[in-house]
Amino acid sequence: MSTSQLAPGANVAALRKARGWSQAQLARNSAVSLSLLSKIEVGDRALTPAVATALGRAMGLTMAEVLGRAPVAYDDESRLAELRSAIRDYDLPGKRHLPEDQIAAALTAAGEYRHQVNVTRLMSMLPGLIRAATTHAYAANTPESWMALAEAYSTAYWLAARHRWMDLAELAVARQQWAVAQKCSPLGEAIAARDRAGTYLNFGDCETGLTIIDRAIGAAESTLSGSERDLAVGILNLRGMTLAGRLDDKREAEREAARHIRSAEAASAHLGDDIEVHGLTFGPQNTLTHRLATCVDLGKPRDALALTDNLAAALDGLPPTRVAPTHINAARAQLDIGDRDGALENLGTAWRAAPQMARIHPMGQEVFRVLVSLHRRGNPRLRQLSKLSGIPL
Repeated sequence: MSTSQLAPGANVAALRKARGWSQAQLARNSAVSLSLLSKIEVGDRALTPAVATALGRAMGLTMAEVLGRAPVAYDDESRLAELRSAIRDYDLPGKRHLPEDQIAAALTAAGEYRHQVNVTRLMSMLPGLIRAATTHAYAANTPESWMALAEAYSTAYWLAARHRWMDLAELAVARQQWAVAQKCSPLGEAIAARDRAGTYLNFGDCETGLTIIDRAIGAAESTLSGSERDLAVGILNLRGMTLAGRLDDKREAEREAARHIRSAEAASAHLGDDIEVHGLTFGPQNTLTHRLATCVDLGKPRDALALTDNLAAALDGLPPTRVAPTHINAARAQLDIGDRDGALENLGTAWRAAPQMARIHPMGQEVFRVLVSLHRRGNPRLRQLSKLSGIPL
């Protein structure tokens, strides 16, 4: 597994050169302008998910492969192997059965590490948690025990997807779907569908991802009621607006995004405050963060920045796993309108909120790489961010 610290745009250049292609050849095959490709490779423009998808198709790669896998530290390689083994042994329960309250406590701890983007601690505990939850589910055989196992798999999916380890992400989602199918859990099925659609998002196949989301929304609306229905429909629509914002056809993207935004906002209005469920957060605040990101993906940076005049207040109370990406998206929007200082400030805020995200978030790395290209290298904030991200100045 590569331990490269290349930011996504630089990774494009490496992938192109490995194929012996010229910039003109890649630009022609991907229908991306040569000028844009050149700027992306040298760091004058950020590589967006849509362009990464187009370049990936030309090279026979997924969007995640173009963005590049996040590196694995040497002392984490054995933990990653343990995680793969635990997921692979899905039908091999152990002999030691932990009580339900210990499983619940471990899930809570894992959720906290996830919210804090503490991937080091999460990778360390997940293999044991999955094995314990597997044994508990087989022994108890209740909807709650299988849902606990599904939540553990969902957390494994989150970890893998953040690092672009897509083979592991797909395996975790397959196990998650299997777990929720053992005992009927419509809310669990909705969450599993949301995660499955996320794998298509990372592969760059947004149309198929939207098909999965729309089918899951229909199922949730017919099988759930009350707050569980709002949670399921809302969580699915958040994924739907992200997928929609990255469709190739921008007119269709705007229509689909607007549809999912309306549905998510209606569901969040019913709930009132943001609510956490099985490791996910849904409500008005998280809906705003997704809407901001979608506006940026749609190429509407000013609309994104106009959603709130006080981003810190809008995000107050949300976990770092939501705060940091939102500040990164705000930084991306500011880059698009030429506000380099604002972009640098927002990127710094993001990485202070979730330092470990600096080494795994592709758009954060891209924003930083462009800022390095545009700013003087002596900027002290750039030096600080360089240490966090591992990207040299």
